[in-house]
Amino acid sequence: MSVHSPLLTRSLAAVWHPCTQMKQHETLPLIPIVRGEGPWLIDADGRRLLDGISSWWVNLFGHCNPRINEPLRAQLETLEHVMLAGFTHPPVVELSERLAALTGHRLGHAFYASDGASATEIALKMSMHSWRNRGRPGKTRFVSLAGSYHGETVGALAVTDVAIFRDAYAPLVRMASTVPCPDARLASSGEDPVDLARRAASALEACLAESHDEIAALIVEPLVQGAAGMVMYDPEYLRLARALCNRYDVHLIADEIAVGCGRTGSFFAWEQVADSTHETGGDWPDFICLSKGISGGYLPLSLVLSTDAVYDSFYADSSARAFLHSHSYTGNPLACRAALATLDLFEQDDVIVANRTRSALLGKLAHERFGSRPEVEHLRQRGMILAFDVKTAMKDFSTRFFRAALDHGVLLRPIGNTVYFMPPYVVEETELRHLINGAAAALDAALV
Repeated sequence: MSVHSPLLTRSLAAVWHPCTQMKQHETLPLIPIVRGEGPWLIDADGRRLLDGISSWWVNLFGHCNPRINEPLRAQLETLEHVMLAGFTHPPVVELSERLAALTGHRLGHAFYASDGASATEIALKMSMHSWRNRGRPGKTRFVSLAGSYHGETVGALAVTDVAIFRDAYAPLVRMASTVPCPDARLASSGEDPVDLARRAASALEACLAESHDEIAALIVEPLVQGAAGMVMYDPEYLRLARALCNRYDVHLIADEIAVGCGRTGSFFAWEQVADSTHETGGDWPDFICLSKGISGGYLPLSLVLSTDAVYDSFYADSSARAFLHSHSYTGNPLACRAALATLDLFEQDDVIVANRTRSALLGKLAHERFGSRPEVEHLRQRGMILAFDVKTAMKDFSTRFFRAALDHGVLLRPIGNTVYFMPPYVVEETELRHLINGAAAALDAALV
């Protein structure tokens, strides 16, 4: 597509794109996408791009999936929207019940919004307000991990430790305390990921021991920190963090916006923490935030699941004790219907089991193509997320790789020097081979 095409000219004039220095598009053309088919995106010139990052991690079952399209069409003919204050409707009730069941009814109350940052805001406000309702008004601060990302609204930025997002708006933000991340890449000589997790948990314990009277909650991205560069760590850290939060009366918020809905190999990443306790069910968080993939990538939807204890702390005669938060499109019926169709696909196709074969093949192909390359380090995988770091001093590596990948028919957007793969759950072997081969060719071209 020509830089001077009418569509691109109109977009540059009218559309302010997210997290984008618009001047860069004078030399880096926008990609005009006109159609989607399964894991493929088709641009205005008919070029097919394999969507290797699920369009910012949201698309689980391919673009224009007929098994999601049809329920949405039916919902359009029934109810498109109704306010959720004072009203309810079948899709939001069914979705809430099914999500509660997926937690074994440990988190049985769903509060809805439309995007991930809003879910973070809800969980933070809900935690603080819950403590106040329980007679602990001093618990107003939060703890997050180094390198954490939980959204870009003002409240979410308070628990985000990615400098480019945080520093620009620092005067508006009341920053949380930050504790070390158990990033498996940081293990010392002779230290394995479990040892590192325990060392990081000791630092968390010191923080909570000193300030637990002021701390409302710890917020974590379970197992994988996305925007930090697909940082992966051992479930042992989360098991220890949960025990410490219990000991010091601090809520634990699991931000599964990116890692939930099967990305890490279980529907909730936290299920792997529960498994590691070797107890029935394990010990779950006080809050789980979901967004991105929950609607299959179709419509904006986010939610926070919470426990009976949290819910009960708001249940009273006084309106001042109610949770005072709302969105106009809270629990939108169309978005909820898309989410229900997404859950149907998980159940009907036994997706978690099927993805074990996909993730094993993805890992095998990646190790064959990248495992012995001297410029590649820390090749790592958790379920359907795979990443590696590239040793290069190029300041523009991510842009060079992105452009080269497009030339080879794949959509991949590195985070700094980290190349990652997060494909939709409908990719077959030939498509995974195309993805890995395209990435290998892009790496060769980018490093020239």
